[in-house]
Amino acid sequence: MAQALAKTTAPPPAVSSRPSRRGAHRLLGLGVAVGALALAVLLSVAIGSAMLPLDVVWQALTAPDGSASHATISGARVDRTLLGIVVGVSLGVAGALMQALTRNPLADPGVLGANAGAGFAVTLGVAVFGVTRIEEYLPFAFVGAIAGSAVVHLAASGGRAGPSPLRLTLVGVAFTAVLSGISQTLALIDTETFDRMRFWGAGTITDRPTGTAGDILPFVLAGLLAAVCCARPLNAIALGDDAGRALGLRVGATRCGVVIAVALLCGAATAAAGPLMFVGLMVPHAVRWLTGPDWRWILAYSAVLAPAIVLVADVLGRLIVIPAELPVGVMMPAIGAPVLILLVRGSRVREL
Repeated sequence: MAQALAKTTAPPPAVSSRPSRRGAHRLLGLGVAVGALALAVLLSVAIGSAMLPLDVVWQALTAPDGSASHATISGARVDRTLLGIVVGVSLGVAGALMQALTRNPLADPGVLGANAGAGFAVTLGVAVFGVTRIEEYLPFAFVGAIAGSAVVHLAASGGRAGPSPLRLTLVGVAFTAVLSGISQTLALIDTETFDRMRFWGAGTITDRPTGTAGDILPFVLAGLLAAVCCARPLNAIALGDDAGRALGLRVGATRCGVVIAVALLCGAATAAAGPLMFVGLMVPHAVRWLTGPDWRWILAYSAVLAPAIVLVADVLGRLIVIPAELPVGVMMPAIGAPVLILLVRGSRVREL
């Protein structure tokens, strides 16, 4: 009798805590990433051609007195840092979305034609309309990025399901090559055009009009909202279109949403800072080592780590050739290329 009672009251089998532990590790890693971003923000505000103590930085942010050092911090450096954050978030999330959309871990936001469209529009604005100031570049670059993304998406579309990853990639590469060739031809024909757009084309977050980050913020927020709406379906689509349809997902609608998000994010970032390479390629690819294949976590990590990388690259550009500066668009390939090579050569790259 006692044995029978013991059998009926046996404890239930233990439930594996591995998923919860993985979630805890991801949350911990995200917290560390937020700390890294906070440190990058602090360095960006404090470091420049004139090094300022942290107490001066704090006073400038909390109780500015109008001195030259406080004006430098609360004006130029804060605007520059905010722009770096907004641009980094945009490119990081856009890169992750493109890698999910094309199912290619080495895809870049430029695949959609946004960078080429923005560059062509700026070249056209300088050569035809006589655009001379950086604030005049912004509407041309943004419209060009949106138009380029739309043309690539429409040209690659076929059927109700929308463009396949392969068609989207091939059309994007061809479109980018054509527009880049035309832009370079116009710049070579008219040396004044080349001189005017050279600084924008290098990719930089300095010497931008005050409030540039606020000007592009509504488009970035709209793109981030679209990205959040598409995050969960991306995990199913990553298994293939048929698997996504079997789970009841509207694959074509999800792809269209991703394209809209990438166009808004990449268009805003490119309009404000020029074409920045490696941010949208390197960061999402690297964070997969930390998060695994869950695109919700990849998007979250990319949104935090990408601006940190942009700010660190900008700080290094200020220090290498003091008192001059190197644009962040020059520093990013120097940082991103070695990291990307190590990732590609790593033993775990086949698992990603």
